[in-house]
Amino acid sequence: MDEVRRYYIRTFGCQMNEHDSERLAGLLAADGMVAAESLDDADVVVLNTCCIRENADEKLYGTLGQLKSLKAQRPDLQIAVGGCLAQKDRDAMLERAGHIDVVFGTHNLAHAPALIARSRREGPLIEILEEHEAYPSALPARREQPHSAWVTIQIGCDNSCAFCIVPQVRGREVSRRTGDIIHEIEELVADGVVEITLLGQNVNSYGRDLGAGQFRPQFADLLRAIDGIDGVERIRFTSPHPKDLRTETIAAMAECAGVCEHLHLPLQSGSDRVLGRMHRGYTAERYLERLAAARAAVPDLAVTTDIIVGFPGETDADFEQTLDVARAAQYDSAYTFIFSPRPGTEAAEMVDDFTSPEVCAQRMRALVEVVEQSALDKHAARIGRLEDVLVEGPSRKDPAVLAARTRQNKLVHFSGDLGPGDRATVRITTAAPHWLRGELVDVVRRAPRVRTHLQFTVV
Repeated sequence: MDEVRRYYIRTFGCQMNEHDSERLAGLLAADGMVAAESLDDADVVVLNTCCIRENADEKLYGTLGQLKSLKAQRPDLQIAVGGCLAQKDRDAMLERAGHIDVVFGTHNLAHAPALIARSRREGPLIEILEEHEAYPSALPARREQPHSAWVTIQIGCDNSCAFCIVPQVRGREVSRRTGDIIHEIEELVADGVVEITLLGQNVNSYGRDLGAGQFRPQFADLLRAIDGIDGVERIRFTSPHPKDLRTETIAAMAECAGVCEHLHLPLQSGSDRVLGRMHRGYTAERYLERLAAARAAVPDLAVTTDIIVGFPGETDADFEQTLDVARAAQYDSAYTFIFSPRPGTEAAEMVDDFTSPEVCAQRMRALVEVVEQSALDKHAARIGRLEDVLVEGPSRKDPAVLAARTRQNKLVHFSGDLGPGDRATVRITTAAPHWLRGELVDVVRRAPRVRTHLQFTVV
């Protein structure tokens, strides 16, 4: 009888990559493998890559450098690289790191176990498909948390943002049929899941490739359908595109009890000139109008965003306009990035005479100061309030306290004898820009105790 092989998955990137890693874990488990406790204990190491996040390629090749020495000690160790960077770089991966056994892309996750098995017999293999053979959510998955799950509703992207390479590595938008989504969520609820996060590159455009006219589903229709499933307590989604945020979606957010009071609405820039160069399809005024409409319809709405500093050609005046919008928007938090060119995108070829590294660093400090002040103001206003929180588990930074999330997706630390999936009422006592602290008032519900298998790490 063959010895059971152990796998270890390291994920680089966004929620879509993390969900792909859950599918990879499910596929490898279905193939008879078990999760390794650490990289050193693994027989198979899978690196699920990203080419969107900053310095993704440096992180990948740095990890591959570490694995080279490990493989020299253990020649039977197999190394597989998949995901967006694998889709983009293809043959260059084996040229730069000859100790890789398997390279697979974003469209052929289902083939990963078979490719790993073949490479033991045949040597290094590359398989990059240009289109999905089956919708990824049809694949098995092993979740990190028993009470919370991602559900993909759409893959690919039809937008042409100058800084983004997603359309090249993920393909055109393909919406998943509503009935298939509902069926998956019903199965997840039966398995103990109470929180669903819907994933798509642009969830607001969900359904426009399905049907025609009045028979074409909209994202608002999907939210209402999911809200009608017994057992779903919280519904989240990411990421919507501001140009496609429809009044119907805002109305559904307000009407559906399960949809959380949190909207992630990427701004990217507050300058109309820069937004035009980015091909974002909206102006700063239009962005703020839609944000105001959402806040008017959804009480206690938390708003988060993405902002790029130093896009090629960004002047001091452009950046001041971004600060003006950030002040007006009063974000609860923001993911802020210094522009980093992605080969193969339009922005990578743009000439820039205005944004030296020193200027970008100065602008970033100014932006973070504005965002953190609004975040602190909003958090301070919650002191003394009772919050309904969903426990994630012990805090990573301080395991002596619990980490939980409000419906607004705010991180709350408190003490108590609770575990993942438990719901509690907490009174907020302390506020900081990135977290809240509170004291336990009441236990709303205890979740069934299910052992959580951590299948992968995210970097």
